[in-house]
Amino acid sequence: MLSTRILHAVWIPLAWAVAAGALLLAGWAGWRAALDRPVILRQLLAGGVVEVLLVVQAVMAAVRGATGDGPADSWTFWGYQLTSLCILPAAALWAFAERTRWSSVVLLVAGLTVAFLQLRLVQVWA
Repeated sequence: MLSTRILHAVWIPLAWAVAAGALLLAGWAGWRAALDRPVILRQLLAGGVVEVLLVVQAVMAAVRGATGDGPADSWTFWGYQLTSLCILPAAALWAFAERTRWSSVVLLVAGLTVAFLQLRLVQVWA
């Protein structure tokens, strides 16, 4: 089936794109933290872009799983997937409430966590 092959070919590069976006966001947040500055709206919007990619990734993984091409360990995979979906919104809420440099630190940790979870998702899928 052609659509399954397309999903298979796109999922891994999408995971790497999410990880790269999360690392860029983490780097930006780290730079702002080093300057003793809080998170700005553009960073939260960038986090929103990464979150949209995470949602697309989760939908693609669900479709692949429904067609029989699922991960080796479903419980671990979906645990990582759901955690990565929750991390950035939680960090954004925290950063919005905390208007000090620590908001940048929170976004830095969240970006690194999402990037690490993407690595684990790729490993678990294989």
